[in-house]
Amino acid sequence: MPELTSQILGGTADARQAPARGAGIASVAMCVPDRVVPNAEITERLGIDVNWIAKRTGVRERRIAWPEERLSSFATEAGDIALERAGIPAAELDLVLVATMSADEVTPNAAPLVAAELGATMAGAMDVGAACTGFLSALSLATAQIESRRAENVLVIGADLLSHLTDPDDRSTAGLLADGAGAAVVRAEDSPGRIGPIVLGADGAHSALITASHADRVLRMNGHETFKHAVARMSRATLQALALSERTMDEVDLFVYHQANSRIIRAVGVELGLPEERTADYLGGYGNTSAATLPIALALAEEEGRLHEGAVVLLSAFGAGLAWGATVVEWGGGGNG
Repeated sequence: MPELTSQILGGTADARQAPARGAGIASVAMCVPDRVVPNAEITERLGIDVNWIAKRTGVRERRIAWPEERLSSFATEAGDIALERAGIPAAELDLVLVATMSADEVTPNAAPLVAAELGATMAGAMDVGAACTGFLSALSLATAQIESRRAENVLVIGADLLSHLTDPDDRSTAGLLADGAGAAVVRAEDSPGRIGPIVLGADGAHSALITASHADRVLRMNGHETFKHAVARMSRATLQALALSERTMDEVDLFVYHQANSRIIRAVGVELGLPEERTADYLGGYGNTSAATLPIALALAEEEGRLHEGAVVLLSAFGAGLAWGATVVEWGGGGNG
């Protein structure tokens, strides 16, 4: 019995003595609707100045899905591209994680549908619900599965069709929210360190700041208070993640924050003294796509040549819950970089 207990609590002796290993991002990809909605279309409906949205959010246009389009389709396409770039067949995936708060149905969840469409027949699949922090939360789960040797290859997808949850007459959200999907293939590395410690936090006491009830399925947000919490939480999480990874801000090549609002990103930059040229801001063309913003921003940054082998990237997110987090990633080159 003592021997059995030892195996249950700590694994086999061989597993306990195995060298530490880590997880790294092998590739990133994105998929967004082809329908582009400029600010003028929204401001005309709301009866406000055409520059009102851009001044307050940084958004000039966004991608909005057509009514018949499904979240699972965008998530699948992003995942398929990421797998191709990583050179990993879907059949070799151990786990598919889809971070979303706008799945097509209450059940089934999006992840099993995406896994089936990809042909990931050997993979487990589950949705991760942490609103705009969902991708980072899913990345934490994927990294832990790989580091503990329970998985070799994990597909992490952030996808949201926020247009399905948007009140078109609400000034605080109508010009901000958008649709899209982004994906990352996370795979085992021979040594730890590519994806550093991931800081996650939550504060349900302030959950009323961002809500969507089953009754009306529309996002409501207290913009002023949400702004203050977002800046404070992501600034602190940034410093925590850097300390845990034993990095300094000067060592970070690119700071990628949740693309919620350009003013929030700038405010975090001022709070931490970050140079604008090392901060990602893609709000202008894509808006706030919730769980999809981090992988979409990474895909765009890589496309622009802002990421390279060995680049140090700080990821941080904040969203409803409240939930937030941050991590430091050493870029592995990706499949298309």
